[in-house]
Amino acid sequence: MFAVEVYAAVRQFVFNAGNSRREAARVFGLSRETIAKMCRFSLPPGYTRTKPVEKPKLGPLLPVIDAILEADRTAPVKQRHTAKRIFERLRDEHGYAGGYTVVKDHVRIARASGRETFVPLAHPPGHAQVDFGEAVATIGGVRQKIHFFCMDLPHSDACFVKAYPRETTEAFLDGHVAAMKFFDGVPLSILYDNTKIAVAKICGDGRRERTRAFTELVSHYLFTDRFGRPGKGNDKGKVEGLVKYARSNFMTPAPEAASFEALNADLERRCQARQDERAGQHAESIGKRLVADRGVLRSLPAVPLEPCEKRAGRVSSTALV
Repeated sequence: MFAVEVYAAVRQFVFNAGNSRREAARVFGLSRETIAKMCRFSLPPGYTRTKPVEKPKLGPLLPVIDAILEADRTAPVKQRHTAKRIFERLRDEHGYAGGYTVVKDHVRIARASGRETFVPLAHPPGHAQVDFGEAVATIGGVRQKIHFFCMDLPHSDACFVKAYPRETTEAFLDGHVAAMKFFDGVPLSILYDNTKIAVAKICGDGRRERTRAFTELVSHYLFTDRFGRPGKGNDKGKVEGLVKYARSNFMTPAPEAASFEALNADLERRCQARQDERAGQHAESIGKRLVADRGVLRSLPAVPLEPCEKRAGRVSSTALV
């Protein structure tokens, strides 16, 4: 291994002084292959292994280890194999005669390579995420579970929250109508989980069959609907965070209101007041960043959607349905 000083001297001799590599090999007493390597790397690259380490004892049993680790993915967390337990099974069930360290190293590398990696998402202006949350409130003197609709604009972190007695199609539609009125515009796209209110069926190719009510909502407001992967809440992490924020800040302690109308008036006031705050590491307030969102939101249609579930019926000759 040549010292860094030798690398620097050779590279300056070739690149700065303009000498040839042949001349550098003669002056420094090194082979031309070594000089070529010094010209390729600014620092000594160290020893580079040309082929994987042979594991004559463990090699035939690597598929067994991989099968154990794959089975562990669906096993209870507290009943998954440690490297020591895998070593014991290889020794007792497969006659493994090697050491524990090589097994431990392979298990560590295999688990690291199979671990899911998360990449921070960029959120351009004008897009939204929607979800429902649950909380407890006292409405009209009755303590009950409530469901609250959340719409988040990830670029600015501006939010809208509205509470309902139940998570129904009517609540889902009304939440959209109220949120778009609150933001005074229609998002370019809205990201959802695979709620049955919007998705009637997930096909084998990943395509979604929309419900009639949801299709009417999309057709009326003309936004692009997007869906997260089943079971992957991090796909819409912004609105998941809003659900937790609203429950911890807007509904703690458990709210008391004379009616849902009074509760929702207070929630809208809190959403408006939050625009004066800063979220995350942003230097600007939510309200200032909301300007960029509103700059690309589509205009509201002349007439809002009627938030109700429509069902076909047969009318008799006496005008009875």
